Amino acid sequence: MKIKELTNYLEELCPLGYQESYDNCGLIVGDKEKEIKGVLLCLDSTEDVLKEAVKLGYNMVIAHHPILFFPIKKITGKTYSERTLIYAIKHDIAIYAMHTNLDNIMVGVNNKIVQKLGLKNLSILSPKKGILRKLVTFCPINKADAVRTALFAAGAGKIGDYNECSFNVEGTGTFRAGENTKPFIGKKHVRHHEKEEKIETIYPINIENKVVQALLNAHPYEEVAYDIYPMELSHPQVGAGMIGELEKPMTEKDFLLMVKKNMKAGGIRYTPLIGKKVKRVAICGGAGSFLLNDALNKGADAFITGDYKYHQFFDAEGKILIADIGHYESEQFTPEILHSFLKEKFTTFAAQISKTNTNPVNYL
Repeated sequence: MKIKELTNYLEELCPLGYQESYDNCGLIVGDKEKEIKGVLLCLDSTEDVLKEAVKLGYNMVIAHHPILFFPIKKITGKTYSERTLIYAIKHDIAIYAMHTNLDNIMVGVNNKIVQKLGLKNLSILSPKKGILRKLVTFCPINKADAVRTALFAAGAGKIGDYNECSFNVEGTGTFRAGENTKPFIGKKHVRHHEKEEKIETIYPINIENKVVQALLNAHPYEEVAYDIYPMELSHPQVGAGMIGELEKPMTEKDFLLMVKKNMKAGGIRYTPLIGKKVKRVAICGGAGSFLLNDALNKGADAFITGDYKYHQFFDAEGKILIADIGHYESEQFTPEILHSFLKEKFTTFAAQISKTNTNPVNYL
């Protein structure tokens, strides 16, 4: 199997269009036409991880964090990221990153955390805007259902747990076919009036090419009229963080001890206890302090994340329990997610979770 076959599959699950604007997901190093010898899965694609891949005879590493995050002008080996890139190129190892696009899907990083904490009734904490589009097209009434069916089959028309969603209205369209045309209906050089149906439906931007191609293939007209509009509507199943509920309320202390145990945290930094039971819990893998207001607005009793700064703890203001379990600790199970993706789809190459501990933070 070639690398591009694997990455195409991963990008169907975690579209690159779902990543944040500052991110650098996708194939960072390597030739997508190369055959895969084996895949090593990790949180951070450090030099030690790549050495582990070489020992195993693998030529691809899939990581959560991009090794190349900020633009660089020189690769001289002065930093760990530069040395990793040099090593990857020398040993012909492809590096692929699934970062905020994996964070932002329902079955991604945050879903693994809620599983560890036993949360139910899940939803995205901060649904993502700007990734939905509306398609509007016009076709003869007797062909409208075939066009709708093709659009739905391509992935359009999904809103939350509903699918095949569209709005339709009848009207009259006009056109005049030119000399070099082959009109489906009407005659050349004569203005034609046709009873048509206007079809409106939505889709996520990552499948736009697929949806438009389905429209063109199913539509009977030689020249297909259609409009595409950006939408501010949030996608309910794509976005940052998650929120859910415990099976039963817990005291704050018992809750923190459960989190520490289940998340294998070396320690937890947390705000002063409020003295109320914890039932509704917001979480975000990695650095999630930017989601505090979302957690408060959605009635969370506790907010679990990593990388909280000293002064940010004051923002709790006695309204919510904030618990910082550590960046690595919140994302350490991410390679398990990647392994499940590959195991479900492929059996033609070896995929293994790295045994290298890449956590740069230690505890006494």
